[in-house]
Amino acid sequence: MTRMNQQSELGTRRLSRRGFLGIATALASPSKPVVAQQVWPVESGLEITDVRLVRTRPRNPLPAYEATPGSYWTTREAARPIEIHGEYTGKRGPGSKWMPDRSLGSVTVEVSTNKGLKGYGRAGSAAGPFVEPALKRLLVGKNPLAVERLWDVMWRATLFYGRAGAVVHAISGADLALWDIVGKAFGVPVYKLAGGRTWDRLPCYATGNDVEQSLEFGYTKVKLALQYGPADGRDGLKKNVEHVKRTRELVGPDGEIMIDCWMALNEAYTIQLAEALEPYRVYWLEEVLMPDEYEGFGRLNSQITSTFLATGEHEYTRYGFGRLAHYGAVDIWQPDINWCGGMSEMRKIGSMALERGIPLVPHAGGAVDCIHYLATFPQLTWAETTIPAPGGPKRVYEMFAEQRRMTRGPEGVYIQPSEEPGFGWDFEVAG
Repeated sequence: MTRMNQQSELGTRRLSRRGFLGIATALASPSKPVVAQQVWPVESGLEITDVRLVRTRPRNPLPAYEATPGSYWTTREAARPIEIHGEYTGKRGPGSKWMPDRSLGSVTVEVSTNKGLKGYGRAGSAAGPFVEPALKRLLVGKNPLAVERLWDVMWRATLFYGRAGAVVHAISGADLALWDIVGKAFGVPVYKLAGGRTWDRLPCYATGNDVEQSLEFGYTKVKLALQYGPADGRDGLKKNVEHVKRTRELVGPDGEIMIDCWMALNEAYTIQLAEALEPYRVYWLEEVLMPDEYEGFGRLNSQITSTFLATGEHEYTRYGFGRLAHYGAVDIWQPDINWCGGMSEMRKIGSMALERGIPLVPHAGGAVDCIHYLATFPQLTWAETTIPAPGGPKRVYEMFAEQRRMTRGPEGVYIQPSEEPGFGWDFEVAG
């Protein structure tokens, strides 16, 4: 099926089984009753008293184990934009020669109030230096229920050194912490604050190259990390095609395959890759170019008809997605709620996507926070998830599914948001 035919199918029958927007018939399970929760005395006046970074630990951690040697989450071997400089390793994660150390990893923002009520939000990489020096002074003394106003205050105050990257990561964490507070203040989960559920449960796909494990878990949709880029030449291209061919054999004719290229390709290589993969019905190619190459994305999108193009993981705020729309850059938007500006900005980006008829498939959409947004989104979509590395005891994967309220059905694995007030974080503050 050509991409043009796929687009026609999506446009004329959003609920077709083939497209990723086409699984509503599997979503008929009733919601569980909500247990009554304590409602905080919001009428007496909440006020933010502190904003800080905290370390967290799971209340019920998965059992420790030694992962299978050579599995994807142990090697993280994949294409990356820096590979044109041959001295750097093929890893994307810790242990590579070019990735920052763990001190620049994701952080958690804690917002405290005068009523003892606290909210928590995950922020993206390198957000830490901007939370307490910059955002704390803007939020302390303010009413945490004024979420939209406080987002605008943080945005306008940081424009001269922010607008994207780590500063918006910090704003994302603070905004999510505010939404968490509001949910706890009114005793309801965040998805109810955002308008209530559109879907009882959402279908998931699995990211990672351990395809056999994903299929055994119950997934029917998998996203691969592209293993080789332009610097690896024609031999690398052949190996990429062989990897996808083998995956198609594993998932069968009705399974879905997506490919994450993680900003590592160029226009010519992307065209070659799309042509070579056409027999294997790849659903989308993700982040084929570096994020600022809007014109290049637009040129590719006008030429490639065998698959969809997707991007947005490394895009920021409604303004960045406005640029994607202006250039007709891609078919599918993938904002990350911890990076793009938080729940407040994700809602605006989602409205832009709906108005333009663009599917929205957020990066890490199955995370504790983002699933609350997707549960309210009126366009049926998929939630991205990652399974613990293979090699663990059965209980590891059972706990993983239980903690994420996962179920299985005709289209594979499904996920639901927590029913606890706020986002329903299941962690403890470690310091």
